[in-house]
Amino acid sequence: MICIFCAIVARDAESSIVYEDDAVLAFMDIRPITRGHLLVIPKRHAEGLAELDPADGGAMYRAARTIGAALRTTSDVDGINLLQADGADAGQEVFHAHLHVIPRRRGDGIGLSGASPTMPPRAVLDDAAAAVRALL
Repeated sequence: MICIFCAIVARDAESSIVYEDDAVLAFMDIRPITRGHLLVIPKRHAEGLAELDPADGGAMYRAARTIGAALRTTSDVDGINLLQADGADAGQEVFHAHLHVIPRRRGDGIGLSGASPTMPPRAVLDDAAAAVRALL
């Protein structure tokens, strides 16, 4: 079965396209968090970040930057969130890599929820950094 985003790239499924180039396609999210919320996807299928070709990832962020900058020129967009969920436990629902471009407006009430951030001691941060470096 073809994934819905691959079907959109192939024009076998409906979408409201905003931007397209050789590597990526951007279209309106069908369940927008805010007005103007859209998705940027690589045209080549990649389930998540581990499978995403670095060039395609760069193309996604370049397109998101261009679109976000254009949105920021309007009088009612005060900021932009870029969000990429990688894996079901991170909230990914469509398993084709995609980047959300979410226009923000002052007082829109949208925010990150969950545990309150902490400020761990530097030694804890240094240990975490060492653990991540060891994985690279």
